[in-house]
Amino acid sequence: MRAIMSAKGALLLKEYQPRLIDPIIEKELEAFGAILLNGPKWCGKTTTAKQKAKSILYMQDPDQQDAFLQLADAQPSALLQGDHPRLIDEWQMAPQLWDAIRHDVDQKGEEGLYILTGSTSVDEDKIQHSGAGRISRLKMYTLSLFETHHSNGRISLGSLFDQKAVDPAQCDLKLKDYAALIIRGGWPNSLGKSDEVARRQVAGYCDTIIRSDISTVDGVSRNEERARTILASYARHLSTQATDSTILKDIAPNHISTHINTLASYLNALRRLFVIDEVLPWSPKLRSKTTIRRSNTRHFTDPAIAAYFLGASVHDLMYDFNTFGLLFESLVIRDLRIYAQSLGGRIYHYRDKTGLEADAVIKLSDGRWAAIEVKLSSRMIDDAAENLLALAEKVDVESMKSPSFLMILTATPYAYCREDGVYVVPLGCLRP
Repeated sequence: MRAIMSAKGALLLKEYQPRLIDPIIEKELEAFGAILLNGPKWCGKTTTAKQKAKSILYMQDPDQQDAFLQLADAQPSALLQGDHPRLIDEWQMAPQLWDAIRHDVDQKGEEGLYILTGSTSVDEDKIQHSGAGRISRLKMYTLSLFETHHSNGRISLGSLFDQKAVDPAQCDLKLKDYAALIIRGGWPNSLGKSDEVARRQVAGYCDTIIRSDISTVDGVSRNEERARTILASYARHLSTQATDSTILKDIAPNHISTHINTLASYLNALRRLFVIDEVLPWSPKLRSKTTIRRSNTRHFTDPAIAAYFLGASVHDLMYDFNTFGLLFESLVIRDLRIYAQSLGGRIYHYRDKTGLEADAVIKLSDGRWAAIEVKLSSRMIDDAAENLLALAEKVDVESMKSPSFLMILTATPYAYCREDGVYVVPLGCLRP
């Protein structure tokens, strides 16, 4: 898309698709000298950062990459010259820029100087200082259903947290629509393109991961077929708390010699690439002593990655509700991450030794929280509501707040509040 200049001099893109992270970036630029915008490839980091930047350094520019890298070694401050905010795209190619930026922020004592974008995380031992207090770190995801306008946004999480009245609503998305949205994923470049084109773009992204990115991320050569097998196994255990040992047993028939340390190396590389993104366990204060399971829930940064490595089509999902349910839960988790971030919160999951669980717990910075169960169809809504009410009863409200709300997120058509106070909401009605 053609670049234009705003009245304030910021680099803009014509027909930019607004993102929920936009106001967060603005606030962080007001509070910090620099911000780091991390996330998976092609999720829109650079395009979004351009909306705020007044100068740009593309570290991957093939005509100047070698010169940039040499200059980063010899005089990194020279690469920082330019109008502020200065965007440094794919900064991790020259990790020494981190300390140069931190030093410049200290010297100038100003906010909003730099925006860094990166598609891989950097080993902390390659930088001398964490940047705490100077550089804010933000995570960016692919597009949520509200951002792609597939969610009508009739139900606001923010309003529920504020305990405002919510009117019943209806969603036009059908099961087949959710299946198609899972397969195509939330990459901005697929907007306005056919499902077939979007599917091919996801395939290209996934093939790049296993053919090059998983090895170049840290310079460790990794086997393409082993990477594909591990990703397929991870996809089969999506939305579960499967252990590394479970995945190792799953891939054994194809890679008998794989050691658990080798598996850990592959998974760590995928984390650094922001391909897999697990949900951490929530540890509330409870009325009685109960052992809380500490395992993470397995998720990809976008459910389309899982669908690709499972070889799943819309038709497949419509005839395999078990797999469909796991992928739908991962779709929900992706959107909840984005919505929670907009509200200044994070998501967790809960499970204890009695089997009591919540697929997602949104916890805001002020201590408010909400528990959410994900159900593809209406058949399990009563059980899910009972589960959520039992969890709310178990939490020690003298030590922490009562839940702001309890919710069942579904692929059903209608949003309403049950007589027991539990909300039933279609994902296609939700927004921050």
